[in-house]
Amino acid sequence: MQKKLIDVKQITDNPFSLIGKDWMLVTSGPADAYNTMTASWGGVGILWNKPVATIYIRPQRYTYEFLEKNDRFTLSFFTEQYRDALKFCGSKSGRDYDKAKETGLTPVGEEDITYFDEARLVLVCKKLYFDDIKPAHFYTPELEANYPNKDYHRLYIAEIQKVLASE
Repeated sequence: MQKKLIDVKQITDNPFSLIGKDWMLVTSGPADAYNTMTASWGGVGILWNKPVATIYIRPQRYTYEFLEKNDRFTLSFFTEQYRDALKFCGSKSGRDYDKAKETGLTPVGEEDITYFDEARLVLVCKKLYFDDIKPAHFYTPELEANYPNKDYHRLYIAEIQKVLASE
């Protein structure tokens, strides 16, 4: 699918629907050594006078290893017709499966990043900051219920460097 470069301000999607309802693939690594996973937690906004995206990744996820060793990652968003592919990428590990092969998604390598040709919107992001969720900082104790295994997410804040949209 042909992509065009657009300004981040041209994104008209509702971020609550885009991330929380539609989901996204978080992908880190170049085309010859990447992993991807589905995520529905994250955000977009402005921080440090930059357009940023935030993602939250548990340490046992295979994608976590790739995020730790690479400076950039992509967030790929799809139409509803790819829901089954997103379900697969969120429930199976890249340690055990070639997710692109299993889902029919087409990886596109560009410099040190990978995204998917079928995506309707891609955010190319460069890491700026990370921190680990700390349960001692929860204002609301019931948030702990999200972590029965004490596997607290790592938060990444990244500058949105480029936005690609389907034509």
